[in-house]
Formats: sequence, C-alpha cells, structure tokens
Amino acid sequence: MSLLKTIKKPADLRALTLEQLEELAEEIRHFLVDNVARTGGHLGPNLGVVELTLGIHRVFDSPTDSIVFDTGHQSYVHKLVTGRQNFSTLRQKDGLSGYPDRGESEHDIVESSHASSSLSWVDGISRAYALNGENERYAVALVGDGALTGGMAWEAVNNIAADKDRKAVIVVNDNGRSYAPTIGGLANQLSGLRQRLDKMRTHPAYEDAMDKLKEKLKYSGPVGKFAYKSLHATKKGLKDWWAPQGLFEDLGLKYIGPIDGHNQAAVEEALVQARQFAGPVLVHALTEKGHGYAPAVSDEADQFHAVGVIDPQTGTPVSLPGAQSWTSVFGEEIAQVASEREDIVAITGAMLQPVGLKKMADAFPERVIDVGIAEQHAMTTAAGLAFGGLHPVVCVYATFLNRAFDQLLMDVALHKAGVTIVLDRAGVTGPDGPSHHGMWDMALTQIIPNLHLAAPRDATRLREELREALAIEDAPSVVRFSKGSVGPEVEAIDQLPGGVDVLARLGDRAAPDVLIVSVGAMSELSLDVAQRLNSQGVSVTVVDPRWVLPIPQAVVSLAARHRIVVCIEDGVRAGGIGSRLRTEMRAAGVDTALNEVGLPTEFLAHGTREEVLQRVGLTAQQVAQDTLAQVLGTKVPFARPLPGQELPTGQIPKL
Repeated sequence: MSLLKTIKKPADLRALTLEQLEELAEEIRHFLVDNVARTGGHLGPNLGVVELTLGIHRVFDSPTDSIVFDTGHQSYVHKLVTGRQNFSTLRQKDGLSGYPDRGESEHDIVESSHASSSLSWVDGISRAYALNGENERYAVALVGDGALTGGMAWEAVNNIAADKDRKAVIVVNDNGRSYAPTIGGLANQLSGLRQRLDKMRTHPAYEDAMDKLKEKLKYSGPVGKFAYKSLHATKKGLKDWWAPQGLFEDLGLKYIGPIDGHNQAAVEEALVQARQFAGPVLVHALTEKGHGYAPAVSDEADQFHAVGVIDPQTGTPVSLPGAQSWTSVFGEEIAQVASEREDIVAITGAMLQPVGLKKMADAFPERVIDVGIAEQHAMTTAAGLAFGGLHPVVCVYATFLNRAFDQLLMDVALHKAGVTIVLDRAGVTGPDGPSHHGMWDMALTQIIPNLHLAAPRDATRLREELREALAIEDAPSVVRFSKGSVGPEVEAIDQLPGGVDVLARLGDRAAPDVLIVSVGAMSELSLDVAQRLNSQGVSVTVVDPRWVLPIPQAVVSLAARHRIVVCIEDGVRAGGIGSRLRTEMRAAGVDTALNEVGLPTEFLAHGTREEVLQRVGLTAQQVAQDTLAQVLGTKVPFARPLPGQELPTGQIPKL
C-alpha cells in the first residue's frame, strides 16, 4: 500500500521508521512530478524541501506549533501531509491553491506569496505566544536563502535574536548553486564532529555553564576580563572555522549547521536540537532544487522553478510555444535599446529570466544589476543611478511594486529622477492567485506627482512606449503589460494630439453616444463591446490613450462630445484610471457621465485570466449590457439626455 495514502495528518508521520520515511520521500517526489506535470506549478522548489518538510512536521506539532513558509511556493509537501492529496485541480478554478491557504487547512498560516516576510510573521507569532503565556508553542519558518536577500528578513532576525527566551526556529533552505557539494572522507568526519558540537552547544546545561563562567570571569578583575575576552575570541574563531555561522551568532541567534537537507536523520537531529534549546535558533540546511528529478536538476535556468504542463519522463513542455509573450517582446526591445544607448542599465530583484532581462544580461552583464529580493533597495538604487547620469530600468512583477511604493514616491518622484519601471504580469495573472494579481499598480501610481504611466495594447505599442519612457529624464515613467501571450496587433484608424490612438468610430460621428477609453490589454474587449453596442443602434468611439497618466487632454475633450464615457481597465476600480479621468473631467468643467469598469476591491481567487474576469463581470457581454442600460437611462450612471429630452426615454434613441 502507498505510504503517502496512510498520511492523513502530520502526527501520522511520527509512527514511521527512518527507512519508511526515505521510502515516503521518494514516493512524494514521484507524486509531485506526475501531478505537477499535468497542471503546471512550482516543481523544483518542492522537490528540494521534501525531507525538511517531513522533519519539521515530525519534530513540531502543527497547528499547535505554527509553521510559516516564506513565499509559499514550496508548500506542496506540506499540503500532502496535512490531508490535501488531490492535486488534480492544483492552481485551477475552485481547486487547490499553489500557496498556503487558510481556507484549505488550519495548518496554513501565511497566504501572501511575497518573499522575505516569514521571519516577521514568526517574530510576531512567537512574541504573542510569549505574552499570552503559551510557553510550549513554537513558531517555525522555512525560508529560502534567496529570501534572505530581502532586508525585511534581517530586520526580523534582529528582533528575534534579541529575546533569548523566544521559541522561534528559522530553517534556512539553502539551495544556492554557489555551494559546491562537500564530499570525501574528511568532509564526512567534519560533518559528524559538527553535529556533536551543535548537540552540545544547544543543550540548556551548556548555555547555563557558559553564562555562569562569563559572569564569573567578567567580574573577577583585569585578569578575569582578559581571560574572558581571550576565550571568547578563541571560541568564536573555532566556531567560524567549522561553519559559516558568524553573522547569525553575532546577532545573537544560535546557529546549527550546515546540515545535509536531504538526509532525514540529520535534518531531524538538528530540528530536535533546535526545539530542545527553547530559544531562537537558526538551522542551516543545504539542499538541491529539483532533487531526485534529473530533468529539473540539469535545468541550468532555474531547476524547474515553475513549469507548465510537461512530459513527466523528460520534463519537456507538452505543447509547443504559442504566440510571443509580452515578456519576450520587452526582453528583445530592452536589449536592442541597450545596444544603442550606453546609459541604459537594468535592475531586477532575483528575477532576471522571468522579467525578460536575460538577453540584455548576456550582451551587457555589467549593466544588469540583480539586487536580490529587495524591491525597496532596487528603487532607491535606481534613483542614485539616475543622479549619476544613467537611465535605470527597474523590472519587477506588478504585484511587487507595492513593496517599493515609498521609495518610488520619495526617492524617485520627489527627486525628479529619470527612472523607468517596467511592470510584468500586470492585471489579472491567473493561477498564482490573490497575492500575484498585478491589479494595484495603476491605483498606486496615479497619486504620485508627475509620474507617467503607459499601458501598451500590443507588441508594437510596447516597443514604442518603452522607448518613449526611456526618453523621459525628469520624472518616473512606468510601462505595464500582461502575463502570457501578446494578442493580435490592434491598429489605430487615427491619432489625436498627445499620442491618443483612435481604434474605432462606429455609428453617427456627428452625435456620438459612448466614448470607450480602453486601457492597455483591454483593447480587444473594448472593441467587442463597441461592436455589440453599435449593433443596437448606439454610436461608439473607442480610444487608447497609450499614456494613461497623465490623462491626455484629448481624451477629456472627447468626453465632452459624448453622452457617456466608459473606462475599461484591468486594475482596481477604486482609485483607478477611470477615477482619475473623472477628476480631470470635472476640473475641466466636463459633466459627462462616466462609468469605471475594472476589478473590484477584493482579493481575487486563482483561476485562468478568462475565468477570473468572467467571475467579476469583466466580459464584453456584461459591459455592453450595462452600457446599453446606461444609454437608455435604466441604470446609473445615466447617459446625458439627447438634445430636447429632459429625462432618459428608456428607448434606444433614433440617431
């Protein structure tokens, strides 16, 4: 019988022998490869944390003890051993989330998939347990070495380490490829000695003895103080020789490791030592991303960090690549611009490939800067680069711009720095769920003085608007685009002052009813809405501002000549582009009714982009129905009455 099927809850793991655990680990890896190959998902990270996850659940008692997964994409094994073994709907509508989800299980705590925050959670949770007198409860974080590049993690470490009685355990999953495998007889001997030393150092009696000796020597005159300093320096030097623990222990955090993160016995021995210490401890585990699956291990790019549907035997994609992606269009264009302009430098936060910078990095490695998972630092570094005479391009997912808002406002915009921010995965992204939808950026950026925001509708406009952004040297500029494939080219039939593209004029041009303002990738939907309205006798103009911030004056002027304006965007309605357009219209004395069509202010569950948009009513059929009702005067906001009509007639007007 399958061992995995016998595991219904974490406590079931404690009845297994070491040999059974090794068998279970192998079974879990086969399960992950077979199932993630069918749905897509984060494969490599989860293959690398099998033994660590099993060990954590055997040594600690979830949910009494709180287990926090940094970023959360490596929680698949955790899901399996907490009663969630139906992976057939992973990351699909109404199915299993690709991240921890409180709605799925009491064992899940942190749903946000933004990195480097887990240690702050553990700081807060462990502090709460201490203040509540719940002294037997532990808070445990499983955090990748990549997340430790984020400054927030170190702010938390500083606080955790300051409280010696805090029951907080930090497990560092170190899969960085800068670590070569340590092999050979001497390495094995050192490993065994290191484990014995760690066992001694984490024993409470050791700490008590050391504290007493320290106090005695420090207060026994000059000779005692000299002896204390000498012994302390010798001890620290020896420890740093056995293991790279200096930084952690300098902060006051007990360090265990490094250990082999794929050796179940070593993992559990280290975790037991950490639990027995009953104070803040860091366990350093060396692992291999994609462990046990040859195609992942041999993948030079990212060890199958995230995959689509693949052949589980070979790891090759099942479907051939379709249309060109937005990311690849940007990647080609920024590399080309970099070859033309020596002042162009790019900055990324540990996501060089996902944001399309690999081509530029290959050609100009010294001009692509990876700051790690540190978006705040990236933004202020960009301000400094601009001050130094360069034009920096900060490339992040749209959802991660939230983390650098203060720096964008106060370091970039206030100083009129010529910095371009490129936002990948803007709007509804789909299967990664609430914390990955890039739906907040337009509402956030529109309140920043002098900021310029471009939302290209197709590949040609992306290339054009990127170059236009790079020409702005006295203010921040933002270029946002969607996830996935670029749609067909949408050509303009006319261009108005300020670069506003007219995409369609349908019906009576002398007395137009509806002005549709299409933002970015919503152009296909906007044109579909226009056709549906025109078939009902409603005249429509469709424009794409291209640059949605600042609002072009040509759009405000057009609004004055229509009966109602409909702004269609894939950002939140509250404080979005439609809201800004309404403000600009009122400032210009234009009282045309305006309807903001966008995303509700709520956290949207995972599903395909189409499923999410349909769920919130952002479809051509729904928008056309609502707009028609507004023209007829049966739904607010009411369109301006036709000349000579005091009130809406409730009938389609004769145009």
